Amino acid sequence: MRYRDSWIAFVGLLTFWISAVQAEKKGGETLGIVKEKPTDGRFVKTDRGFMVPYTATIPNSEVTFEMVPIPGGKFLMGSPAGEAKRKDDEGPQVTIDIEPFWMAKYEITWSEYKEFMALHDIFNDFLSHDMRKVTDDNLVDAVTAPSNLYEPTFTFKFGDHPRQPAITMSQFAAKQYTKWLSVMSKQFYRLPSEAQWEYACRADTTTAYYFGDDPSKIGEHGWYIKNSNEQTNKVGQKSPNPWGLYDMHGNVAEWVLDEYSENGYAALEGAVVKDAKAIQWPTKLFPRVARGGSWEDKPERCRSASRMSSHDDNWRTEDPNFPQSPYWFTTSPATGVGFRIIRPLNPPKDKAERERYWKADLEEIWEGVKQRIEDEGRGAIGLIDDDLPKAIEELQKIKNNK
Repeated sequence: MRYRDSWIAFVGLLTFWISAVQAEKKGGETLGIVKEKPTDGRFVKTDRGFMVPYTATIPNSEVTFEMVPIPGGKFLMGSPAGEAKRKDDEGPQVTIDIEPFWMAKYEITWSEYKEFMALHDIFNDFLSHDMRKVTDDNLVDAVTAPSNLYEPTFTFKFGDHPRQPAITMSQFAAKQYTKWLSVMSKQFYRLPSEAQWEYACRADTTTAYYFGDDPSKIGEHGWYIKNSNEQTNKVGQKSPNPWGLYDMHGNVAEWVLDEYSENGYAALEGAVVKDAKAIQWPTKLFPRVARGGSWEDKPERCRSASRMSSHDDNWRTEDPNFPQSPYWFTTSPATGVGFRIIRPLNPPKDKAERERYWKADLEEIWEGVKQRIEDEGRGAIGLIDDDLPKAIEELQKIKNNK
């Protein structure tokens, strides 16, 4: 299934690349930071200036994403022992020291994610025309585009409206999206850590939900089992949290970087932990953490501290392929899982460190990707760099001249 004509994808990528470079260079300022204190709206004061909300444009100025500033600070991660509906995996409470970052105002939507999906056909066209070969020497500059959907009726079961959150992608596919977006925009985007996600959701609150402890009020703030009409809903229709983030409770659960442990945060117990040190990097394929609860969850599963864990035995049971897809899940609750992105104020300077947030963190994931691409032709890999827009233009000329 082809989602966009390659020419449309080229125009989109080229426009995004140009607009991002212009935004970065405008006035010599860093995107999302102003020197003078704003007279209105949300902002975060730092030693580099004032972090403010910003909007970045993706293809043709038709698709945009909005980022809002999140202040740094310390907070207690997890639920107190006495919180109603608290589970054992939500403790012990630990103190995490968070550095400032921007977070996406909304969950990543289909309008955004489909631009990434369009790379699949473009990369395969490069391959068929013997262009921009990926080798062991330049592999670090490549991303893996998700395969075209084997069964769109599952992933698009609730529709694919541009403002609906994108769903069913694996954590690996979500991380590859952040790499593509980062390289093309010349900014550093990634998934949040579990600590960053909960900190942003709580927004300086200590209650079960950012709006308090009364679960009966959740319908004003999120989509859950009783008001969702049994499906995902367009982002941004409910009330935001105090820091301007929408759909943090419900709609879709959101991938974070961390591995899931039934022991919760026991490994972090003790002194104050810096947010970068608090990441529980995955050591196995399953389970991993998604946060916030979804449209099919009860209110208690949408609390600020509630954790969802991915499982091999019920997330991929309907996948007919072998090896099973490294890009997509095929069984509920994957229909309620998506993601949102962050951009740290202080991004990693080292390329290898940045890559850690984007790459396949286990060899078995990478081996599965290679087998799917090389043996089955499902999925695609290609280089992303400053030359990509020009290369797509050249590819289109070649195709038009045939």
